Amino acid sequence: MSLIPTPTQTDFLHVANPAGGPPWRIARRLRKPTHAGIAAPGIVWLGGFASDMASTKASYLDAWACERGRAFLRFDYSGHGESGGRFEDGCIGDWLEQTAAVFLQSTQGPQIVVGSSMGGWLALLLARRLAERGEERRLAGLILIAPAVDFTEALIWANLDAAARRDIIEKGAWRRLSDYAPDPTPITRRLIEDGRNHLLLGGIIRAYAPVHILQGMADPDVPWRHAMTLVEHLSADPVTLTFVADGDHRLSRPQDLAQLGAALELMSAPAAETGAR
Repeated sequence: MSLIPTPTQTDFLHVANPAGGPPWRIARRLRKPTHAGIAAPGIVWLGGFASDMASTKASYLDAWACERGRAFLRFDYSGHGESGGRFEDGCIGDWLEQTAAVFLQSTQGPQIVVGSSMGGWLALLLARRLAERGEERRLAGLILIAPAVDFTEALIWANLDAAARRDIIEKGAWRRLSDYAPDPTPITRRLIEDGRNHLLLGGIIRAYAPVHILQGMADPDVPWRHAMTLVEHLSADPVTLTFVADGDHRLSRPQDLAQLGAALELMSAPAAETGAR
């Protein structure tokens, strides 16, 4: 990416908590489209578990959007990055509510949602939420990077030993060593139990838009077979699956980012011509 993007400032949205607690203070950066990109779909970034909107892929997408005059939205879930709240207090349901609220308050017209890891799960949950509102046409496409759909159950709980499960049930949390942070990541009982309310892999999953999955085959966190399982459940929508033979979980190397940009170009072309799906 040759262009250094003009900076976008962080602002904050207050998102109502349906459980009745205080509203969440959600940090957001929103790039407005220029005349050149106003007819094309905007781009929305949904980051991963314990990640933030300053990540390598989010920064790449910001530069990509700036170069083409496209709208670009990124934000931090509660307990992540610049947003308020404690990480260990959050769960999938909370982060879904925040995702839906920020999407609806910040975007207009069709959007391409790019979800990484947990963000891939949230992207599909967002698609379902929009369909429930009769607004599925707001999605021009989904690009899912190492999508960790149902990860709380299928990738964490299913692989825990008895001691770790006991800590979660009896102590309320177990701390998992992380390759991406110096401190262990708390896996809470609330995260596991709430995750069970949002599982998708038990039936057909609707995206209501074309889907492109980018999956590293050397990913230690989301095995490539998990992506294959997801494709089997996405049988009602067009899906492209791209395997990166030596790709890890992050898929943040220059060649991986080039793949992401190519996927965006492909998905943008037909949507840009019609203005909507």
